[in-house]
Amino acid sequence: MVNHGPPSQRSDSVLPEHSILSLEESLAMQRSIGNETRFRVLNALVEDDAQSASELRDGLGLESNVLHYHLDELVDVGLVENRKRKEPDSDGLYSYYRSTSLGEGILEHGVRDLMRREWDALEEYGE
Repeated sequence: MVNHGPPSQRSDSVLPEHSILSLEESLAMQRSIGNETRFRVLNALVEDDAQSASELRDGLGLESNVLHYHLDELVDVGLVENRKRKEPDSDGLYSYYRSTSLGEGILEHGVRDLMRREWDALEEYGE
């Protein structure tokens, strides 16, 4: 049996040496994007750039309270940011959401990579 050291040493070694995220932060992001609604929200923000909550609500067909619950989760883990226009226009202060670079990276180099691998495997080994 190989001794991999105490649990705290083992968990830290799964991240790159100079990772900007702790293991806890990284896993929180992965859990967050593992939810279908949050995946769809983040995907919409990456594909269509910054959007207001009402644009997201209409585009994704979500109830406002459901959307805001999931947006708050994405903001809390650092995958999405909420920005406010500094100057009000005729509609008042405009708030919009956009994906962070971490959000784009996790979506493209995490979830989408896995999806591409599944498609490749189906093409190669499927019927």
